[in-house]
Amino acid sequence: MNKHDQLNMIKKDFINCKKVLSAIGDETRQSILLVCMETDCQTGLRVGEITAKTHLSRPAVSHHLKVLRDAGVILMRKEGTKNFYYINVRTKLGLLKTLVSNIETFMQNYHRSNEI
Repeated sequence: MNKHDQLNMIKKDFINCKKVLSAIGDETRQSILLVCMETDCQTGLRVGEITAKTHLSRPAVSHHLKVLRDAGVILMRKEGTKNFYYINVRTKLGLLKTLVSNIETFMQNYHRSNEI
């Protein structure tokens, strides 16, 4: 793959990651994600539990969870009338891994071609 094609692929990666990057770029959402990382991915946490651990208001936690859910970073599991939130490790966060990997590959190839 030539340099131009690699850059176009990275550009598409950035577009695919735009919502995820925006969602996880906020410090408050980062603190929510860190709290969610402390629990079993399939068990999840309720809003009240996240509120207690982050010292944020319930409406603030709900708002940030919505942003994270819209970006595909957090999933929700219903159990009766209770909602449990957990990190979606299998899909959207994988986009970031692909982006970083493609950037790394490009930079390694670019530096190798400049050394010759």
